Amino acid sequence: MPVVRIGDRQVGTGCPVFVIAEIGINHNGSLETARKLIDGAVEAGCDAVKFQKRTPEVCVPREQWEIERDTPWGRMTYIDYRYRVEFDAEQYREIDAYCRERGIQWFASCWDEPSVEFMEQFDPPCYKVSSASLTDLPLLEVTRRTGRPVILSTGMSTLEEVQNSVKLLGTDNLVLAHTNSSYPCPVEELNLRMIATLKEMYPEVPVGYSGHEVGLATTWAAVALGAVLIERHVTLDRAMWGSDQAASVEMPGLKRLVSNIRDIEQAMGDGIKRVYEGEQAARKKLRRV
Repeated sequence: MPVVRIGDRQVGTGCPVFVIAEIGINHNGSLETARKLIDGAVEAGCDAVKFQKRTPEVCVPREQWEIERDTPWGRMTYIDYRYRVEFDAEQYREIDAYCRERGIQWFASCWDEPSVEFMEQFDPPCYKVSSASLTDLPLLEVTRRTGRPVILSTGMSTLEEVQNSVKLLGTDNLVLAHTNSSYPCPVEELNLRMIATLKEMYPEVPVGYSGHEVGLATTWAAVALGAVLIERHVTLDRAMWGSDQAASVEMPGLKRLVSNIRDIEQAMGDGIKRVYEGEQAARKKLRRV
């Protein structure tokens, strides 16, 4: 059965579900908020936290740089806003030290090639390729050349696009994550049976689920359907400013999410019918024949 090692964890069938708390840019450029989100992920029992790293002048089209928008920090150009929510090297060094102190792994989804080079200084356990970047083949090539495991999200993509990206990346040290890239995603568009489809297509690749829905039940269903990795955006308050906050899980919900994932893991069993010791008394008392 396929297994990929991410840091000190193994990800694959038969392993505990690898749970990622996606901080993304929900920190809104605040280290204090980022630390609180890391604390919440640790307390909930998550395996890792994930950030997003962009080089604004690369990711933002030039014609959008000077477009002004209202933000919690006043009215500013879009390029200034993108810089406002990015952490620099010194801030990421603080995040790195804090995650080490709290005993949780951290990594990032990089949206451009310079961001991969930037993140390499922190020796991340893996990289995440966002659904938006699935067709960015030069970015995939740079990410793969690091030699680190890659988690590839498959939202907003055709099956052919997924196949082309997997062909470029290769199936070694790869984890696929089924997702829908609507924020938040309507439940009727989650298409959780794609988890099984991806498993059938790539039996040598672990398959997980990155959810952007409101609520937790469908993420638990993904685990029951065989997802070996779970990623959910997290926030201190879903009413906070930011495009990803509404589709995120608050800290009490994150605790329930992880706790019930662990219950589901135990409940799935091995599919072999047996009479358990706890049933013996009822069997003796209630069976007539």
